[in-house]
Amino acid sequence: MTRRFLFLLGSSRPDGNTELLARRAAEQLPADVEQRWIDLAEHPLPEFEDLRHDSDHRRPTEGNAGLLLDATLAATDLVIASPLYWYSLSAPVKRYLDHWSGWLRTPGLDFKATLSGRTLWGVTALAHEEQEVAAPLIGSLNNSAAYMGMRFGGVLLGNGSRPGDVLRDADALARAKTFFADQAPLARFPYERTGAAVATP
Repeated sequence: MTRRFLFLLGSSRPDGNTELLARRAAEQLPADVEQRWIDLAEHPLPEFEDLRHDSDHRRPTEGNAGLLLDATLAATDLVIASPLYWYSLSAPVKRYLDHWSGWLRTPGLDFKATLSGRTLWGVTALAHEEQEVAAPLIGSLNNSAAYMGMRFGGVLLGNGSRPGDVLRDADALARAKTFFADQAPLARFPYERTGAAVATP
């Protein structure tokens, strides 16, 4: 199967540090790998409405919800590029993941079965020098991948606050060169990995 990368940008500003770092990593992908970039700020989703105890969700076919659903189903590799906002994912990314709950319960969609075995990656820029503060964001992506039966490639971390700062983070730029190079392992919940910590490449 041809690899198809979907990059979902979750920043509240264009050309932010997270996007810059994600694009540096994407530059290393082979030429035959498809790339699609969607800015969630430019394609906002409506607030998620939980209908699980009331009625079935219907498959969105139009608008941003339809676009993002179709793009997600088509991707072999899904890259969440979210800055670290209050130590977790940005609001647009969280809303996108909330919509997974509806897509999981949409008759005939087989959303979980389709994503099972595919790979989830993360990229984030944070203002802290101490990368441990990104643990909630990493955990959210890892656990989401584990629930879906996906592989998890970890999170590429970079340091930056002001525009362009991450381009001065030599360690992050070096990691970006090989971030997508290896096959990611199947995601596991922390309780399934006895004594193991969440790995960050």
